[in-house]
Amino acid sequence: MEYCGRGSKIINMTELDINFVREQFPVFQNPKTSNFAFFENAGGTYVPKQVIEKLNDFMTTKKVQPYGDFGPSIEAGNEMDNSISKIAELLNINNDEFMIGPSTTMNMFLLSNAVRSWLNNGDEIIVTNQDHEANIGAWRKLSEYGIKINEWKFNPDSAELELDELKNLITEKTKFICVCHTSNVVASINNLKDIITLAHQNNIKVVGDGVAYMAHDITDLKDLDIDFYGFSLYKTYGPHLALLYGKRDLLLETKNLNHEFLEGSVPYTLNPGGPNHEELGCLSGITDYYETLYNHHFGENNLNLHCKGKKVFELVSKHEEVLMKELIEFLKTKKNIRMIGKQTHARSDRMPTVSFTVKDKSSLHVAQEAGKNNIGIRNGEFYAWRCLQGLGIEPNDGVVRVSMVHYNSIEEVRKLIGFLDKTI
Repeated sequence: MEYCGRGSKIINMTELDINFVREQFPVFQNPKTSNFAFFENAGGTYVPKQVIEKLNDFMTTKKVQPYGDFGPSIEAGNEMDNSISKIAELLNINNDEFMIGPSTTMNMFLLSNAVRSWLNNGDEIIVTNQDHEANIGAWRKLSEYGIKINEWKFNPDSAELELDELKNLITEKTKFICVCHTSNVVASINNLKDIITLAHQNNIKVVGDGVAYMAHDITDLKDLDIDFYGFSLYKTYGPHLALLYGKRDLLLETKNLNHEFLEGSVPYTLNPGGPNHEELGCLSGITDYYETLYNHHFGENNLNLHCKGKKVFELVSKHEEVLMKELIEFLKTKKNIRMIGKQTHARSDRMPTVSFTVKDKSSLHVAQEAGKNNIGIRNGEFYAWRCLQGLGIEPNDGVVRVSMVHYNSIEEVRKLIGFLDKTI
């Protein structure tokens, strides 16, 4: 684990400069969108100018086949390699321990097929009913090959996954546990450390879904000691791509899904066709954005990207707590509201995604009325229909979901509360 020291002695802000943050996102400067309060970040976040500028530059100056021997081709390859190196440094992993694919759903499908040969008829995989289908759908499909799928069900009263229930499911035939870091509906932070420790004690590998987590924090994947971990980059301020991490020794054991001449060349073996060039090239814009926030709040120094990111997200966490407190405390005053998950604003317990239903009122109606009032929220099951079934909620109409990130302002939250107060 990398040691992250203190920031500059000259600058050391204790609160996130929300105005500076919003200046980094062109959408907030656009007259057409500047007054729109966007709270569907769990479905996909806005993109900062650092990413947009790199994408535009790639498309206009170096959109050729990369890794050739002439100028634009060399530059294209350098941009792609730079992104790989920067993302690896941010996550404290090696360059050859992750692949960039089109979506977490696709990445997990590829992974499940790449490790299928590890499994024998009658082996078992544990999945949860709290997860988005991206992590569990591909693994459930392995039942077609004689693999037994066991479901780790959350407590329907609390919506929490309980470790004792997991212990009851583990057998000598259990080979994988697939679980979300954070549910995109319940929003509680699952204790992956304890889950991984228990799994490894029983020679079980863990596949983590960080899709609803990574917009709010930066996981140290080495310290976590997780075997595989995926998340969507378009939900963490980047283009519509996704990242899949795996321990290198495990990746070397996976089946090659790519051209035969790439045998042994991880992670390319997991990524048939390879990544989208221009979008891979602009991924370093995400790390540039985090560095911009770090330099503004703490001053420049020689910390690595992972440490800078962790420092920035300490401020993000405090800001998100303020936003959550305002919304959750309001919802708790409404007797006709059923809030899903922990009714706390503490970021140590949950992420700033708040799902709820309104008694005798359609979730779709609430979302549609919000849209008419220049507020972006959504309703439905959000590809976590098993979670809603476990909660006794009809999946089609589903829940109302408000998902906030650090560029949301307290003024936007109060605008949302004003709308909800009239509507519900």
